[in-house]
Formats: sequence, C-alpha cells, structure tokens
Amino acid sequence: MKKVLVLLVFCLIAVPVMAELQNVEIGGEIRIRGNYIYANYNSPNMFALTWPALPGFNALSARPIGDMVTYVFSGGNRVAIRGNGLGIFSPYSWDNDTNAMKIIEQRTRLHVKADFTNDVNAFVELESYDWWGEDFRSNWITGADVRANSADDVEVYQAYIEAENMWGLPLRARIGRQELVFGNEWLVGNKDFGPLFTGRSFDALRLTYATDTFSVDAWAAQLLESGVAEEDGDVWFYGVYGSCRAVENWTFDAYWLWLRDARSLTDTNFIWFAEWLEDVFDVDDYDVTNIHTVGLRASGTFGAFDLNAEAAYQWGDAGQVGFVFKPFLYGDDGAEYDTWAGTIELGYTFDMAWQPRVSLGFDYYGGEDNRDISWFEWWWPFDRPEASVSFNRLFSDKMYGGFLDVQNNLSNVWIGRAAVMVHPTENTMLLGEIAYFEAVEPFDSPVYFNFGKFRIPIAPALSFWTKENDSELGWQATLYGEYYYSQDLTFAALLSALWPGDGLVDGNFIAWNGLVSSQGTDDDLSLYSSLEVRLKF
Repeated sequence: MKKVLVLLVFCLIAVPVMAELQNVEIGGEIRIRGNYIYANYNSPNMFALTWPALPGFNALSARPIGDMVTYVFSGGNRVAIRGNGLGIFSPYSWDNDTNAMKIIEQRTRLHVKADFTNDVNAFVELESYDWWGEDFRSNWITGADVRANSADDVEVYQAYIEAENMWGLPLRARIGRQELVFGNEWLVGNKDFGPLFTGRSFDALRLTYATDTFSVDAWAAQLLESGVAEEDGDVWFYGVYGSCRAVENWTFDAYWLWLRDARSLTDTNFIWFAEWLEDVFDVDDYDVTNIHTVGLRASGTFGAFDLNAEAAYQWGDAGQVGFVFKPFLYGDDGAEYDTWAGTIELGYTFDMAWQPRVSLGFDYYGGEDNRDISWFEWWWPFDRPEASVSFNRLFSDKMYGGFLDVQNNLSNVWIGRAAVMVHPTENTMLLGEIAYFEAVEPFDSPVYFNFGKFRIPIAPALSFWTKENDSELGWQATLYGEYYYSQDLTFAALLSALWPGDGLVDGNFIAWNGLVSSQGTDDDLSLYSSLEVRLKF
C-alpha cells in the first residue's frame, strides 16, 4: 500500500512542462583527515571476547545479554554479523598494550547542478570515500603493477530532480537520492562530522512547503529493498518536520519520525507440529519493527545568550532488537521502545577581543539494562527473556568525541559538558571542552576477582550471582581548532584525552544504541588526535 501511495504522489507532481536548460554549475569538495587513536580500540577489525559463554565456563547462562554482534571494518564500513552466541564482545581496550588505530581517510565529491526554466532543477553528485593505501596498484616486493580494486571507489551519492513553486504555491518536490538534514542534526543528519565522515544519503521523495515564517517537510525514504525474498520485507523511513521562525532570532521545530523495518524474523524453522506448539505458547512471533519518535526543538538568541534545546520521546515495537536477546532458543518477541532523550546547551558570548563564548550542555539518552536474572529465572526453563531497549539515535550527526561515539550511536548515557570558544583572529577558531559521561542503567557483571588483566568469575555456574558495575564512564578533555585560509580552504586540528572511569572499564552497554559493551582490560589514558584539510570548489 505504501508503494502505491508513493506512486500516486509521483503522478500528482509529474506535471508536464517544457523546461529548457539555463545554467550548469560544477563543484565539489576534497576532504582529507588523518586520525590517530591510542589505547582505545582492540583493533580496527575485531571485537575482543570479554565474557565467554562456553560450555563449562558460562557465567552468562540463561541471561538475555543481547550482545551477539561482531563487526569488521572494510573501507570504513561496518558489517554486522548476528548470532555468534559466544558471549560478550567489546571493541574497546582502554589499554596501552593494544595497537593504536591509525588511518588517513579521504572523501572526494564532485557535483553537477542544472537549472531549467519553469523552476526545474537537477542535481547529481558522485563521491569516493577511501582509506589511504586501499587501492595502491603496485606490489613493492615484486614490482608487479596490477589493476586497483575499484569496486567500491565511486558512488552516486546524490541524484535528484526538483520542481519548485508547484501550482503557484511555495511547494517544492525533490525526488531521488538526497541528503536529509533537519535542525542541528541531532536525529537526522548527513554524517559528515568527525572521523569516518562517510556521508549519508537517502533514496526518497520529499515535499517541502516553505514561507518566510514557517516550513513543513514530509518525506518517504526507502532504506532497504528485499526484492522478491519477502512480500513485505523492506525498510522505510518516514517523517514530518515543521519549523516556525515567526519570532525574531528564534526557531521552533516539531517533528514525527517513523522507521519501519518489515524484515521477517524467526528463531526456528521446525516441522508443523513444533511450529503449532510455538503458536500455543506464543513464542517466535515477532512484530514488524516500528520506531516512532516525536520531538520539539527551540533554538535562538536573546541578547548575548544563545540556546539550543531539544527533547524527543520514542515508542513502538522493537522486534529487530528483541531478536538478539536469546539466552537459549527464543528471543524477546514483545520488546518495545519506550524512552526519552534530550539535549540542551546554553551559551554566552562576551563583547570583547577574541569574542569568547562560554557554554554549558547536558545530554540524556534513556536506556535499559535487563540483563541480570533472579534465582527463579535462572532455574525455571520456561522463563521468557526480556530485551534491553535503549533510545535509538536513528541517523544522528551529533558526536561527543572520537572515543565512545565515533559512529554517532552512543545511548543509555547522560553527558555533562562545558566549553569555551574564542576567535584569536578573524580566520581562526579555537574550542576547548570538558565532558563527563555516565551510564543511565549499568550492567550487572558476574561476581569475579581480578588476576592481572583477567576477570575470573567466582561461581560461573551461578549466573544469577552478579554485581552492578559502576556507572561512571569517565572524563574527556578536547581542544579543537580551525584556520580558514580562504573562503574555500580550511585546516583543522584536534587533540582529545579520555580518562576511563570504572564503569567504562568494567563494561556497560552504551555503544551501538546500547547494544555493545564498553568493557576493557585496563584504565590507561586514551588519546585521540587528528589533522584535516578541506577544499570546496
């Protein structure tokens, strides 16, 4: 039905016009960034097994952990693999004995924009995102020169048709692959901030009604096409975003976001009688995942003060999350989203040399941790698992540092921060920030004792015997600077340090929207530095 509705909208806006080419604009961007991260990750390519769930050494028995995910980096892309069932994995080490992560990433973009008569536009943008050394054509040992692996080099990042002032109204239709950026990109952005700036675009139909005082955007974006594998197995992202600018120097936003993941989920594939029994006991019956998010935002200035505040509530069925919480055979087919998130930042700019701006900020992402079990749940074989569902960051471009939130998916945390920004010259900006991180719902570890860097469970057979980990994740200090050499060329540098807290090292589920542990093997100081150059043309 949704595809029929989208097709009908296409037909309504496909008004036949005779448009002639007027102007053609060619432009692009080259962005190169070197990243060095010390005492943070186990490796760019793997998780470390922190709590094994092996026969005879299973301190997680009967517990709905939900951490059945491992990943690899391939050209900056994450590939998730579910169902390994080996225990708890963590990408973090907080240990200076592990290898530092050193990568130089480059994103090259080239676009062509064409303006036609009758308010018709077309935009096509190509991009290539690579890590240095991925496509070198020569083997330096043998001297053999071969063709580069160019399968993933150039992508069509954006390609859309746009019609404006439709039916004489301030209505615009944009059809095709495009970026979606709203507000300060707290929940929907284009992933171009911080390290691993791979970009994010959507295959979408977007309608915009905009006047001088308000605008309303509505869109439907297809995130996954399952083809003939399933009749209703696609993933779609819908939304309505309204923005009001009727008050001078202020913007007020309200929105509704809906992500629908209809891919089918099944724990088993038994014969008909066993499937009938599953229906009787109401297991292995996952609903379509529907994440609904409504929110309000206010942003503006009053005198020398500036304020940005946003709050969102999220609800809906969470089958895709509940599916991974399998202590035995079945996951939680009744998992639901039901949590809040919010962000606020208040700043003050002094009218003096360097224009110093001081600010205070607070961020909250609600979360759950239901991974502990009682003695009754431990021995009762028919206990149903309960998933731990935290706030889903959706497509955020808000990042809190290069340590915990490199993929913009930190959740089940609250963050307090203070910053000072100055402009020593007209072309220079410096920013210093201190941030504190704490888990909202800590993880309950098996009761253990330390043997060097190893954690030895005291009674691995008694998985109900646990202790709550510390919630303190740590302190982070960051210094960032930009030098605008010209209107088109910018240089940037960053230096950041993280002092891991006990809660970070012991392990709390805060990464990947609260589905991956932060556990490490030490509490060494972690450092992150980067150098970047950006050229727009």
